[in-house]
Amino acid sequence: MKIPLAWLQLSREKIRLLIALAGIGFADILMFMQLGFKTALLNSSVRLHEKIEGDVFLISPQSDALIAMKSFSSRRLYEALGVDGVESINPIYIGFSIWKNPENQNTRQIMIVGFNPKQGVFNLSGVTENLDKLKLPDVVLFDNESRPEFGNISQLYEQEKEVKTEIDSRQVKVGGLFTIGATFGADGNLITSDLNFLRLFPNRSKGLIDIGVIKLEKEADSTAVINTLKQKLNGGDVLILSREEFLNYEKNYWESSTAIGFIFTLGAGMGLVVGIVIVYQILYTDVADHLPEYATLKAMGYDNSYLLILVFQEAIILACLGFIPGFGISSFLYYQAAKATGLPIIMTKDLAILVFILTVIMCFLSGAIAVNKLKSADPADIF
Repeated sequence: MKIPLAWLQLSREKIRLLIALAGIGFADILMFMQLGFKTALLNSSVRLHEKIEGDVFLISPQSDALIAMKSFSSRRLYEALGVDGVESINPIYIGFSIWKNPENQNTRQIMIVGFNPKQGVFNLSGVTENLDKLKLPDVVLFDNESRPEFGNISQLYEQEKEVKTEIDSRQVKVGGLFTIGATFGADGNLITSDLNFLRLFPNRSKGLIDIGVIKLEKEADSTAVINTLKQKLNGGDVLILSREEFLNYEKNYWESSTAIGFIFTLGAGMGLVVGIVIVYQILYTDVADHLPEYATLKAMGYDNSYLLILVFQEAIILACLGFIPGFGISSFLYYQAAKATGLPIIMTKDLAILVFILTVIMCFLSGAIAVNKLKSADPADIF
């Protein structure tokens, strides 16, 4: 074991080694991209949720996700005020309508969020400063990280130009900017008052809301309050969720109830399979080419465990060296994808560790399959 036999065998055929590293790097890139897109899918889906200041949330049990909310009676939210530990409540309205680009008149669907500006509910720097503006008729706040197809609204607003456009044929004015970002469900976002929301959606009733936000008193026991709310609002028409449950409810929809979540998971699995095949071919060829040498080692007294460790050493070397270019190229692709889509595609420590572990497993599985060839390494083969 003092002789680096595994490295000497791999480095002897430099072209073969480079091809092996390229193959492993390619498999890593596949896994990185699919897992990165899936992580971006889940993280972007709760961007708005994370900015809502609340401890308990009410939604309709028929709601699937933010893009498919079902309304419920606001009376259920006001009933929560009678529960000990509840400090305040805030109704939120969610809807989608058609935005007209003020520069080229093209139209695109945009998500609109309405709330009562007298009671701030969003922890967004661009919203809290403009609550008074939202009290004016037909004033909206624009997400400056919406996709460019909605128009260069941020630049126009920052140049102190009056930005007016139409939402479903109703004229509105942009009164400020905030930042959330695009998601897989919404390319752009607007925030406005509840009254302006109802003006944009005249068929909606003020008494029907999409999300009920409950803030608890500082000393309140959230678990006890939630249990009390479930007993008091036990009508089957609302779900009562903690903050964590509210976030997971959205993530579970995108991960389990949509094709896109399955596709990203499948893509990562395919990358793993591709890597196993590539590494197996390299290790199998290496073992086959050096079969007489392995037989010689057996004749000298080395047992199968030594040869097994030798192949696994080659596998771990390939895993470590192949991971480096895969990580570097994937980081660059993440940056370019995030820049092009506005989605939170970010290389994280946890993601890098996960792919590295998968790479090691991939190479070890390949080594375990290839090592079967050593069973035929009979000392008599050298004669």
